[in-house]
Amino acid sequence: MHRLIIIHIFFYSVADAMLTSRAARGSRRHGNNICNKLLSDDYFLAPCLTQVQNEIQQKRRLHQFTSSSKSTQLIDDGLAASRIGLNPHQNTRHAPTVYHEHYSCPNWPQKHTFPMNKFEQTAYSLLTDRDDLLQQRNSDDDRPLIHSMDDFYRPLEVANFPLSFMTPPIHSDYLHKFLSGSLTKEECRQIGFREQTSRPELIERTVLEVAGTVLTAQLALRYGLSCNVAGGTHHAEANKGKGFTILNDLAVASRLMTWSNDEYDDLGTDGDENSSNKLLNKLYRGNKRVERVLVVDCDVHQGDGTATFHYQGNLLHDKLFTLDLHAKNNWPFEKETPTYDVPLPDGCTDEEYLSVLSTSLEKALNEVQPQLVLYNAGVDPFHADKLGRLSLSWQGLRDRDSTVIQTCVERGLPVACVVGGGYSKDVREVAQRHALVHRVCAKVWRDKEMWKRRC
Repeated sequence: MHRLIIIHIFFYSVADAMLTSRAARGSRRHGNNICNKLLSDDYFLAPCLTQVQNEIQQKRRLHQFTSSSKSTQLIDDGLAASRIGLNPHQNTRHAPTVYHEHYSCPNWPQKHTFPMNKFEQTAYSLLTDRDDLLQQRNSDDDRPLIHSMDDFYRPLEVANFPLSFMTPPIHSDYLHKFLSGSLTKEECRQIGFREQTSRPELIERTVLEVAGTVLTAQLALRYGLSCNVAGGTHHAEANKGKGFTILNDLAVASRLMTWSNDEYDDLGTDGDENSSNKLLNKLYRGNKRVERVLVVDCDVHQGDGTATFHYQGNLLHDKLFTLDLHAKNNWPFEKETPTYDVPLPDGCTDEEYLSVLSTSLEKALNEVQPQLVLYNAGVDPFHADKLGRLSLSWQGLRDRDSTVIQTCVERGLPVACVVGGGYSKDVREVAQRHALVHRVCAKVWRDKEMWKRRC
């Protein structure tokens, strides 16, 4: 049932929007390449309405001979993954890392403020650049941190990621409007992607990003530490997106990891309650119940969207908590109320930042007592960032990541890292900044010999 719902929405309605959008007209000029991708089993984007209708008919016929339980395959004891990466118990090099080759949306406008290609460039950096933290340990080790694409964990494909995993906390009506490419012009303007918002490729990468953070949270609970090469969409609220974020991955992951079998919340209209509960029951969420999640948000912009999910009366109230260090005078100008709000002055440098971070992190950990930490390691506090107002150095970013990750790991807390924001005309440069959190994670993984951790 879940698969047919997603197919109907994601294929039929989005393709109709695709035929009328400027972005689609541009993409049809590359029709041959797109059609080749569409023929693969794991790439569900439609080049024309006729092909969509044919696909739907084929899927409906196939569904008559298959059970709905096969619509979502949760492999390896409940991990929401389409591919298992390098075995962490045999990986003495880096923490489990999640990546999908469609995290970056193709044919992105070159002059757009959001550097969409940074995700694939971050993966490229991890696969090709030498790691100086590795060389500090062994001067002869000049290999890249990650050896192969096969070493990455891969999240569930869009067609296998049930809508019930996202609703709640995301409102069902808003999710359906986004998936069908039918958000209003004003909604698309607030998101910041305008006409790009209805592109099937952008819709796919948005859902993949959420699926990737869910898998990253699961890996953290199983192995103690993990990283996603995307994620941190902290401006999105339950019923709207803004600030280049559409679906709040941190809220979705928090809801799924804190869900329990005795929870009878509104499962929405995206499947019957029994099948939704069965899917949720299959999800690995640690050996002990996760009751509280702390989001440590170090992006230069306040995570205003994430904060709204833990307000009184919301599903995640008393389950999701936020520690937010951000530039006081930066966007959004109308701030929300995180659990721990830490506004910083313009030009804040390494020493001041790290001092405030250490103090506020200790306070939040002591008071919340979380069972899981989601770390949004945005690199826009960097002094040369296009949209930042703080003045952290390269070493400052590295020390910041080390402070958060090491403090939590030493307390025995699972940490799932996402990359957050980072802006530059030089996509390669911002990708290398994003790679920093992965390199710091890897160093902590090695220093603490976390591959010896047993589930």
